[in-house]
Amino acid sequence: MSAAPAGTGPAPLTRAHRLRPGARVAVVSPSGPVPAERLDAGLDLLRGWDLDPFVTPHARDVHPELRYLAGTDEHRAQDLQDAWCDPSVDAVLCARGGYGAHRMVDLLDWTAIRAAGPKPFVGYSDITVLHEAFALRAGFSTLLGPMVGAETFLKDAPTQDALRATLFAPESVRTLGLETAASLVPGRARGVTYGGCVSLLAADLGTPGARTSARGGLLLVEDVTEDPYRIDGILTRLLRSGALEGVAGVVCGSWENCGPYDRVRAVLADRLGGLGVPVVEELGFGHGPTTLTLPLGLPALLDAPADGGRATLTVEVPALV
Repeated sequence: MSAAPAGTGPAPLTRAHRLRPGARVAVVSPSGPVPAERLDAGLDLLRGWDLDPFVTPHARDVHPELRYLAGTDEHRAQDLQDAWCDPSVDAVLCARGGYGAHRMVDLLDWTAIRAAGPKPFVGYSDITVLHEAFALRAGFSTLLGPMVGAETFLKDAPTQDALRATLFAPESVRTLGLETAASLVPGRARGVTYGGCVSLLAADLGTPGARTSARGGLLLVEDVTEDPYRIDGILTRLLRSGALEGVAGVVCGSWENCGPYDRVRAVLADRLGGLGVPVVEELGFGHGPTTLTLPLGLPALLDAPADGGRATLTVEVPALV
């Protein structure tokens, strides 16, 4: 699959190789600091999958002054850069989200990353910034999925199972969606998946190398601790900027701690209903109690049935080769 030129709309991206038993996996902290006990528990889970995880040199750091950051911007970028360009590392998994990816994304050597080739890269929330950068600057497909130090990954078996299947047997998880998945706007659409945490997508607008078109894309969106009026503002900014023009369909995940869901749903229907494309709600990814793993940068079919049946997202090729 060919890479998309930087800043353009979605096109199928280059897939990484699936993992095998014994694969060496780097765990990085590109954003916020992760509690040591949660990181250690996540590493134990990965070892139980017969993986060989290791923590990068600064993944346990806390910035000396800005304590919401996992160390300095330079150190967080260096950890990711070194892990990606090390040929002995088979995959790169994020320890947690939080805040900080926007501060370090431009410090990465994207020419070197592109030359190193694709690897499975997993995370969500603030990691949305890096998913967009890997897509637009390197042309690599990535995985919107749980993080090693996240409580959902540590406690929820379906979350663990979805990630494990995606990494080792991706052909077994082509059709995605929890039983909660339903049609907000019925219809069927094909497109290339992209997206993540919607506030991060809005924050990316106008930044170097940012996406300039949604044409041909299936947009995945979710968020956490954003009041309904703020979700309205975020979606309105995307609409007013033209960033959603030509989008083929929209897939909504969780809206954890964003207020009563009926109020959130009203905002989604109001802001997204006018696009004239299928919209699915509560597919089951993001900050909710179960975090499915969704491939980004790959062609998929969105099915939002009008009869009230379960909605699904089906990727047309396995997430990894």
